[in-house]
Amino acid sequence: MEIVFYILLVIIAIVALILFLASRKPDTFRCERRMRMTASPEAIYPHLQDLKLWHQWSPWARKDPAMRMEFSDPTKGLGAWQSWAGNGQVGSGKMIISADEPVRRIEYRLEFLTPFKATNFAELVLTPIGEDTEVVWSMHGPAPLMSKVMDLLMNMDKMIGRDFESGLANLRGIVEGR
Repeated sequence: MEIVFYILLVIIAIVALILFLASRKPDTFRCERRMRMTASPEAIYPHLQDLKLWHQWSPWARKDPAMRMEFSDPTKGLGAWQSWAGNGQVGSGKMIISADEPVRRIEYRLEFLTPFKATNFAELVLTPIGEDTEVVWSMHGPAPLMSKVMDLLMNMDKMIGRDFESGLANLRGIVEGR
């Protein structure tokens, strides 16, 4: 009986430590990746604005080619949306274009339903650099306690960042004609 008490005490101490460390993390998160592309903003922008074109470069479309998707009509511009339902790697949710500054910036609201509920914002910003364009893809939002705990156990910036890097590389391949 005494050993059970000590095991229970250790488990409680570990949980308390995890909760304490998680509570010290920021209340918001931000993940950002950037990539320079040999293409003009005008050549890149249509691939970002039209949600039906996202499947060509989206890292999540490659993780689940059988993902079910629905689109608004029209599929581009302010208020356009796409919803998806996929496997465990992509989950389900809805993406709505919430800001559209032609050839400069697209912002969208992400409403995740599974594997967990969350609402975040993401944006893609195009900055001309000579004949090239720097594309910055970022996502930000609130970080509730459960997100903070998850971030302790697996680095969310690295996980999301890897997907952003993959998506930007796919996009670069398309706009550079590879």
